[in-house]
Amino acid sequence: MRKFVKGLAIAAIILLVLAVIGISATIGWRPFIGPRSRPLTSRRFESSPARLQRGAYLVEHVAGCTECHTPFQETAAGPEIVLSKKASGQVFPMPGFPGTVVAPNLTPDSQTGVGNWTDDQLARAIREGIGHDGRTLFPLMPYTYFRRMTDEDLASVVVYLRSLPPIRNPLPATEIHFPIKYLIRTAPEPVTKVVQADTSTPISRGRYLIGIAVCADCHTPSRRGQLIAGMDFAGGQVFDLGSKKIASPNITPDATGIGSYTEDTFVKALRTGYVGTRQLNTLMPWQLYSGLTEDDLKDMYAFLKTLPPVSHRVDNSKSATPCRKCGAVHGAGENN
Repeated sequence: MRKFVKGLAIAAIILLVLAVIGISATIGWRPFIGPRSRPLTSRRFESSPARLQRGAYLVEHVAGCTECHTPFQETAAGPEIVLSKKASGQVFPMPGFPGTVVAPNLTPDSQTGVGNWTDDQLARAIREGIGHDGRTLFPLMPYTYFRRMTDEDLASVVVYLRSLPPIRNPLPATEIHFPIKYLIRTAPEPVTKVVQADTSTPISRGRYLIGIAVCADCHTPSRRGQLIAGMDFAGGQVFDLGSKKIASPNITPDATGIGSYTEDTFVKALRTGYVGTRQLNTLMPWQLYSGLTEDDLKDMYAFLKTLPPVSHRVDNSKSATPCRKCGAVHGAGENN
């Protein structure tokens, strides 16, 4: 009997050790102990005309905050935001997703918006993925990209959000089901050092803007929620709009991407929503990017031309077929 009990104890210890090793080597312990988070501070960002102007530019034309945090309506050209409810939040349509993701009201309404949030609560949510109430934000909010936002740009964003007219818009809370609600706890990361950016060349400025605009997230195909390595900016990320599915195009400098684009073609596409006579779907928020300065658009183009070209044909005008390269089903997939 003693040998049997001893054997069970040894087996239990072995299983425990294997479990510890397995968890440490795979998902880690964050899903169990909670996300990385820093204590809130009392810092405040002073308003100035320069910060208001820069914040408006970043929120409205670069980071696209209002694009995600504003209700949208379907039009013949695709989904378009309801300007009268700008930044007042929306329930994100995610067919088949286990739960509900809500982009909160960013206006300074005291009851349904961020009117009672401190500046550091906003700052921590934007760059670090921790909500004002300490919960982990679902990474549809691209805080993993906003980590590279400079301290001064962050201050400008917060100052601008404070200046928006308050809009009362009650929304449900985000509700993510098990196990995803725990797995996302690995995403937040505290920002405790000064964040600056190299803006000394057109390419480095373009890299910074492309990062804040989160272009890679939409234009890189994913598998099981993870962007596919080696397919950066190569298109094929499929968006389910309910009535139809749209795949993002390849924007690497390959012949199947924007290899044939001139600087003028690129600038006009984001200014007008047209590449020649072809109209871009409004899922690509060219209306938002049309407000970028010509110099910034040229810098973004300069950076994209430095990317490794990836041969990956994505054509939403063609029938959706399985793609062996990215594993998704998208237009012209069979041609890869």
